[in-house]
Amino acid sequence: MELRHLRYFLALSEELHFGRAAQRLGLSQPPLSVAVQQLEAAVGAPLFIRSSRGVQLTAAGQAFVPAARAVLERAAQALAEARDVAVGEAGSLRIGFAGTMLYRGLPRMLQRFQAEHPRLKILLRELSSSEQLLELQHDRLDAGFVHTTQVPAGLSQILVSSQAFVACVSAAHPLARQRSIPLQALADQPFALVARAVSPDYHSRILMLCGAAGFTPEPAHELQHWLSVVSLVGQGLAVALVPAAMQQAGMAGVVFLPVKGTRKDWLRYETHCLWKADQDQPALDLFLTAVRQVAAT
Repeated sequence: MELRHLRYFLALSEELHFGRAAQRLGLSQPPLSVAVQQLEAAVGAPLFIRSSRGVQLTAAGQAFVPAARAVLERAAQALAEARDVAVGEAGSLRIGFAGTMLYRGLPRMLQRFQAEHPRLKILLRELSSSEQLLELQHDRLDAGFVHTTQVPAGLSQILVSSQAFVACVSAAHPLARQRSIPLQALADQPFALVARAVSPDYHSRILMLCGAAGFTPEPAHELQHWLSVVSLVGQGLAVALVPAAMQQAGMAGVVFLPVKGTRKDWLRYETHCLWKADQDQPALDLFLTAVRQVAAT
């Protein structure tokens, strides 16, 4: 049974006349008769009663009409959906992000994209940078916002954000009243860090920065999220170096201080949007356009 059989059947069920149905379909009458016979053979029951008075639907034919219409409607919807996906106007995208992207443009990217492409669905997953790299490699993410200084081979990138690291101390800390501090001022104090397994690049970067300042920090607390780091500092349990965007979290009890006397390029915290370059996904191309537009501002 083919879709054309259903179209021919429905035309004949509405016209109840072979000549008129054939004319409506742009056929001669014999091919229409053959197609109806083939459909009846596939169904295993007669769908029409032919007589000298014309054509009538059998009980089986009457029952078959709504089913045939539904099949043709679903087929038309499937074709339209496939065409829309092919041009990037329908479907879904799996996007990973690290938590600080909520303060570095991700909401604006999503708002711009969804306003321009409302039929495309975004599925967000909050993951650490290392988790996102793994998911991208295994095609379980279409794109990810990753904090890294080293982009693996096979991934394309957009630099989304480059921000400073700042010192974070509790509001009750003796350093809290300073306008800026040297990094050495944090020596011999318990440090809160994002765990190496979560963000290996920046875990190593902070240790390197402290080493260059002449001390090795005691990582008393290794946490999963920057928000957890800031929260712990606010309780007076540690000091930390955190991305400047954490100031936008509005967390009480903490003070953020610029760090002086350290190479500024060492104190940068970069976020890249990464994706596999060999993907054929028009919807992803549209999303990356929105990312570039917001990143440029």
